[in-house]
Amino acid sequence: MTANHTALVAELESRIRPLEIDVGRAWWDSYTDASPEAERRRTATEIALRDAYADPSAFAALTAARNDAGSDPLLAREIVVLHNSFAPHQVPAALRTRIVELETSVDSSFNAFRGRMHGTPVDDNTILAVLASSDDSAERQVAWEASKQVGAEVAPRLRKLVQARNEAARALGHRDHFALALATSELDEDRLFATLAEVDAATAAPFAAWKADLDARQAERFGCTVDDLRPWHLDDPFFQEPPTDGAIDLDPLFADADLTDLTLRTYDGLGLDLRPVVDRSDLLARPGKSQHAFCIDIDREGDVRVLANNTPNARWTDTMLHEFGHALYDTSLNPELPWLLRSAAHALTTEGVAMMFGRLPRDPEWLQVVLTRSADEIEGLASRLAAAQRAALLVFARWVLVMTHFERGLYADPDGDHDTIWWDLVGRFQLVHRPDDRHAPDWASKIHIAAAPVYYQNYLYGELVASQLAATLAREAGGIVDRPEAGRLLVERFLAPGSSRRWDHLIEDATGEPLTAAYLAAELAQ
Repeated sequence: MTANHTALVAELESRIRPLEIDVGRAWWDSYTDASPEAERRRTATEIALRDAYADPSAFAALTAARNDAGSDPLLAREIVVLHNSFAPHQVPAALRTRIVELETSVDSSFNAFRGRMHGTPVDDNTILAVLASSDDSAERQVAWEASKQVGAEVAPRLRKLVQARNEAARALGHRDHFALALATSELDEDRLFATLAEVDAATAAPFAAWKADLDARQAERFGCTVDDLRPWHLDDPFFQEPPTDGAIDLDPLFADADLTDLTLRTYDGLGLDLRPVVDRSDLLARPGKSQHAFCIDIDREGDVRVLANNTPNARWTDTMLHEFGHALYDTSLNPELPWLLRSAAHALTTEGVAMMFGRLPRDPEWLQVVLTRSADEIEGLASRLAAAQRAALLVFARWVLVMTHFERGLYADPDGDHDTIWWDLVGRFQLVHRPDDRHAPDWASKIHIAAAPVYYQNYLYGELVASQLAATLAREAGGIVDRPEAGRLLVERFLAPGSSRRWDHLIEDATGEPLTAAYLAAELAQ
């Protein structure tokens, strides 16, 4: 690498860095307080950033620099990261603006929308409470349908957004946006779908057996036949996680818990203090705020925040530990790294860390040590906790198969009958009966399709990372709970390097072997 390359990277960072920070702040504001003004500001900042990334002369210089091997690995990596960031935006300004406006519009609808039950607006926590507790099938159906109403609200705009993303991808020589997104995130499509096929083969039979047992209990509970069961007889509107009838009801353990205190206590036990993140976060539900959860690093200088909508139950405990796993990653990056490399190695590596921590509410040691339940109580739950963990992994793996196959099909044919295709995939992978005579854009009610497109494969890889990383920490530090040595190993080997390493090289170095499904398979076999 020459001095010219160093100057190129420095100049581009000076342009991109303040714009990235502006976007982060505007994005946070639009999710915490949905309003026309927040939407306008987010749109303006997104357009300014994407215009900067669209600079054709900078992209040409990066392409030339990327092909010029040199001796400085950090500089070489910065150029690769910049090239992958610039590539998707080499399209006409009008198209970039159209994509941003559609994305912001759809996101704003999700943030402000509240489904209606019996004519009354309700938030997601209310809907989930009905699905978790009601034995009235009719009431459950009303709640489930309320969770899907946002789909009809956003579907027409979402189809236009998919078409616009495809138009941009094809202008850049890619088949569609699905292919472009994988290529610019250092993922191989053939390898991905080979992995999906392996996961399908490994989980199909155990999932079918588990689901048959669940269906029998659900039919008895609701006084119907198995053939009469419908999606609203499950606790989660998308069947992303098992209902308590198919696993274990841990909610009573958390009924009086302070989820923030539990989260801090968990990471304190690793010698890791996340109180500064809590101080900047927004963790309780209120009107006008996104009902979902996420972590955002605003500036790569320590301004890391989590959004949540906490209710004292097992689901939100899992979510808090998960999102603060992302926060741990962002706050543990080596501050001496160049700014451009101060981010996770890949979405799948940060998801892996988050998922590893999100599993802890089903871990007997964590329940006893952190939640301070008695040894006798936890011993009595041990076998059911193991079964619950296995069920959670099975259910989520099958859900990822739905989402990844659906998104590939959506971008392959945006005008297709996706209202039907969605339920075909749900039936195939999740063994859930479609609602009778329903033809609605239920797929569009999943916010990730709009806000985090072509992302779900990272959750699948994340599960593999979580299992392999947990096995490494168990082998070298004795586990995770209250083990500062595990915290040190995690930070030094896996988190601190940031994106200075390709994700696959990082995983191999940190765990001693390439990413493998063997550890997840071992957990499913228990």
